Amino acid sequence: MNNVESQLQLQDANLSPPPRTLPRRSFLRRMGLGAVAFAPGAGLLSSASKAFGDDPGITTGDAALLRFAAAAEILETDFWVQYNELGGIPDSEVPGGSGNPAYTKALKVLDGDMDQYIHDNTEDEFTHFHFLNAYLISKGAQPVNLDKFRTLPGSTATGSSGKPRLTNLMQLTLDTSWWTRYRSREKNPDLNPNFVFPQAIPSLNTGEHTAIPRTDNDTNHTKFLQAIANTAAFHFPTIEQGGNSLYPSMAQRATSVEVLRILISIGPTETMHFQTWQDKAGNAPQLTAVDPVTGVSVTFPDLNSPPFGGETFQTNLIMPEPCPFISPTLPKCSIIRPTNTNGIATGVVKFLTDMGLFRGQSQMFFSVLSQLAAEADAAQREN
Repeated sequence: MNNVESQLQLQDANLSPPPRTLPRRSFLRRMGLGAVAFAPGAGLLSSASKAFGDDPGITTGDAALLRFAAAAEILETDFWVQYNELGGIPDSEVPGGSGNPAYTKALKVLDGDMDQYIHDNTEDEFTHFHFLNAYLISKGAQPVNLDKFRTLPGSTATGSSGKPRLTNLMQLTLDTSWWTRYRSREKNPDLNPNFVFPQAIPSLNTGEHTAIPRTDNDTNHTKFLQAIANTAAFHFPTIEQGGNSLYPSMAQRATSVEVLRILISIGPTETMHFQTWQDKAGNAPQLTAVDPVTGVSVTFPDLNSPPFGGETFQTNLIMPEPCPFISPTLPKCSIIRPTNTNGIATGVVKFLTDMGLFRGQSQMFFSVLSQLAAEADAAQREN
């Protein structure tokens, strides 16, 4: 085990940012070449790794951007692991769980390769947060660890590892307006912030819905189990379109060319995920089902037929339609949207919270996540 790996085991949620620039040698002097206890709520961080030589550190702002990205990737990994345990391919690359045949079969109604795609998406998120934390350590900056917040109960259905979770996939309220936002040729949220894009699946935007079987009893209701798989199919792109916007938005605040390179290199993989998943969501079979536990109803309509239909809802329009960009006087352009950088991290936290992904989490969890977001939003590009 190298120094970076050992420090990744010691890291904890950061509440105290480092000085504006933090060269490694200065960091080691201040740390006394040993481990230091930080403020209440923070953990222990040993001396910075020399695995990457004596490169200078990074600015406070760049470290804050990467820490928020790492936190987001840790949260993504947590729920993708839950999906992989039940509907993906548990193996040495993505360990945990043993698979749920009934749930996997329902997912495969949307695409025969869903289990492989879930596996690969999960592995991607693992690599993202491991890299980001290792890079932060190599620059003498604090990494992020949210392990102490793994307190939420997960699924008890066959295939689940039963481990405590960071995220809750069983009480989701999904905003599916991204579907129409990416098909609109006239509106861009960066230029039209008050425009309300229609929901693709209105019933998912009300009430609480599970995207995984909560118990084996959920797998005994064939129609409802398909509704669970359909919900997951729309949750996948709902999450990934957030990362799709987060990385280019934060990249505009980066000072270091290397940090910029990291952000614009990871960001496009989130776009690949998003395009893959919105294609699969378009295959969700039409149905209406009622949750036998909560009584909440969900309807997945034919998005290609009235009262839906047209380019606004067309299922095979999985590439961004051209829309206004920078100024309405300029030609329309096919782009990622939104990419306005102001308040992007805080907006992501609100988006995930409103979704119900953190239902049951502690106030300390929300405080840590909000501070990481505020520090990222405060980052400024320096000369």
